[in-house]
Amino acid sequence: MAQDRPLFPTTLAGSLPKPGWLAETNKLWPQWKAQGAELDQAKCDATLLWIKAQEDAGLDIVGDGEQARQHFVHGFLEKVDGIDFEHKVEMGIRNDRYKAMVPQVVAPLKLRGRVHAMEARFARAHTTKKLKFTLPGPMTIVDTVADRHYGDRVKMAFAFAELLNQEALALQADGVDIIQFDEPAFNVYMAEAADWGVKALERAAQGLTCTTAVHICYGYGIQANIDWKNALGDEWRQYEQVFPALAKSSIDQVSLECYHSHVPPDLMKLLDGKDVLVGVIDVASAEIETPEQVADTIGRALQFVRKERLFPCTNCGLAPMDREVALKKLQALAAGAALARRRYA
Repeated sequence: MAQDRPLFPTTLAGSLPKPGWLAETNKLWPQWKAQGAELDQAKCDATLLWIKAQEDAGLDIVGDGEQARQHFVHGFLEKVDGIDFEHKVEMGIRNDRYKAMVPQVVAPLKLRGRVHAMEARFARAHTTKKLKFTLPGPMTIVDTVADRHYGDRVKMAFAFAELLNQEALALQADGVDIIQFDEPAFNVYMAEAADWGVKALERAAQGLTCTTAVHICYGYGIQANIDWKNALGDEWRQYEQVFPALAKSSIDQVSLECYHSHVPPDLMKLLDGKDVLVGVIDVASAEIETPEQVADTIGRALQFVRKERLFPCTNCGLAPMDREVALKKLQALAAGAALARRRYA
């Protein structure tokens, strides 16, 4: 544990809205506005814009905002051999919560060189703050592609985990401080997550000496996710099944949804010994949190998480949001953490 960091270091789950000159706005699968070298330059420009915005807002740990990726899963898959993007098929995602056109795994999986070198190195060169970089987790990838080769979800997950590990080790060499794997599928296939999902996650993180994290949320603020959450009842206890397995794992940090959710806060006790990235910003609402609301959420979490282990964070990514709303939410996150430091130090 770093001794020189502030109490309650702030960070974000991963994605941020793409500027209108880079891609379509307010969409999870936006179309790019340029191609080739011009697109690469635009991606770097957007990355720099959001790094500066995070620093200006007062965040302690910054990310690239996933500006160079069309989608948090498929941005990784685009550099993987063995996947057919030309003949997409419709598939139910997250246990048929919504339908999507997805590529097919048709042959043994292999990386076609580096995946995120450009944006990781660019981000590292333009900030002196701690840098976090996100990758999709193996179980979530398996749930977002159609299998026409492996015939076994576990076998395919470990094949993806090996590729993720290759890229994660390279990102660490690029100077990334924290590598986070996004596993929203852990909240859908809870028994499988505890059985083999955490093991596949550990394979993806094998050999890393930088900080490792896993993000488990209830999804972006899109209608399909909102409808699903409304159907989950008064208590969301999905975390209860996977947190014990994560507490025993080699992963350092767990990022979870908290504010405006029905997750019983006491479930955070199941993560004793881990850093807990507590979601204090609602990504399903355009209403801007006040510093007091953020500090209050941190205070509730402190009943179950040691204060040196608590990192205020967003509930999920902010990619589909209005850019100005996202910016104000980042400012509220930093201001709320600052208020919590004064209250609880």
